[in-house]
Formats: sequence, C-alpha cells, structure tokens
Amino acid sequence: MSANNYATTGSLNYFLSPANGSRPYHNINADNVTGDHRCNWVEDRHVVDIENFGREASKLTSFVDDKKIEAEYYPQCIDLIKVLTGANSAVTFDHTIRSHRPGEADDGPQKRQPVSLVHIDQITSSSIARIINLWRPISHTALDWPLGLCDFRSVDMKKRLMAVALIYPDGETFGVKFNEAHKWKYMRGMEPDEFVLIKWYVSLRHTLDSVQEGNVAILTPHTGFEDPNTPEGSPLRESIEIRALVFYDY
Repeated sequence: MSANNYATTGSLNYFLSPANGSRPYHNINADNVTGDHRCNWVEDRHVVDIENFGREASKLTSFVDDKKIEAEYYPQCIDLIKVLTGANSAVTFDHTIRSHRPGEADDGPQKRQPVSLVHIDQITSSSIARIINLWRPISHTALDWPLGLCDFRSVDMKKRLMAVALIYPDGETFGVKFNEAHKWKYMRGMEPDEFVLIKWYVSLRHTLDSVQEGNVAILTPHTGFEDPNTPEGSPLRESIEIRALVFYDY
C-alpha cells in the first residue's frame, strides 16, 4: 500500500473512429497466431498524469476455483455492493480473471489479459439497470499493469464516446476518444484484500444534462496501463472482476 499523494504518468490508448465512417468493431479474442485483435479503428496514444487515491479494504482473498467463486464470492460481492451503494438487491451475472502474460495471445476466456484501451464495458442504449463491476487484484500486490479510472466529471458524454461493436459473438461497448480535460486516478499497489467499484452504467432518473451538471457519475472510462515506475521484478498482474446488476426501490 502506498501514500495517497503518489502520482505517475501513463501512455493510454484511446479510440479514433474509422476514417471511412463505418461502424467501429473490435474482436475480443486475439488471433491465436499473431496475438493481434482484429478491429477497424486506430489507437490514439496519449501520455497523461495519473494520481493515486484512497481505497476500501475487504477480507476476501481466495479466487482460484470458478465453482467456489460462484458459490462463495458472488454472495459476498452482492452483500458488499448493497452496503456500499445502498441498493435493495443485486444480481451477479459473470466474472473474469485477468493475468498479465507477455507474449501470450488473449484468445479465449481462460487467457484474458489486462485491457490496454480506454473503454466502458456497456453502452447506455443497451443497459436496463445499474451495472457495477467489483475489481480486485488476486494472489499478490498489483504494481504491474494497474487499473486507471477516469473521473466522470471530466468526461464529455455527448462528443467523446464512440459505440464499438464487440465481436464475442456480438455486443457493443463504448470506446473513448481523447479529451485533454480527462482526469485520471488509480490505486497504486492494491492488495488482494482491497477492491474498487467501477460503474459501467447507471440508468437515468434524471436527464443527461442534469446528471452532468451535478456529481452523479453514470459510467466510468477505465483501462489497464503500464506504470513506468513499477519496481523491477514485480509479479505480473492478476485480477478478478465481478459484474452485477444493481436494483433500488423508489
């Protein structure tokens, strides 16, 4: 765990729309020969400042067996999300374990690597409820390829988000275009007993304008990034993310 005033820089990959105006797409499974992800957009790399910020602790640490995760960790996540958000109920619908393995192709569900593109996992038009991702490192401290989060208050919802077709086998996410106003933060050196909640989407009871004028975040651009200040010899990042639908009684 590090001091909260720690800061670093990172080269973040944003999206540029296809020059021919076609619908952007991205194949989630990499080619098992080249290791490349098939897509029709261009990466737009920018070096940004990234600040460290505080965290909440948890005693949950075991994330090895999928059946045990579903039977024991899912209910624990539901309870945690309800306490932290004030929700009346929550339903987990899947999880992903990511391991940084340089030189290996991210070509299947069991080989997921940290995502190195600024993105939002759910587009607003396809969301029917509040969706939250509970992310944490597993096995060891996450100094290698940490997770960067963009402050929603610095996001231009109307001009800087780009719907991208996700081929797995089909779906759609938001790619994020670069904006100098973006403010980035991360948790340096997260431990396996620590976590972060990431808003994928919050269904609106207010208009988009009223939400952007206030302090209600409805989504969170995020990405894994290579921290140039990662100590040499740090273990490669391993993490788990649980996705949940969150419901409130109004």
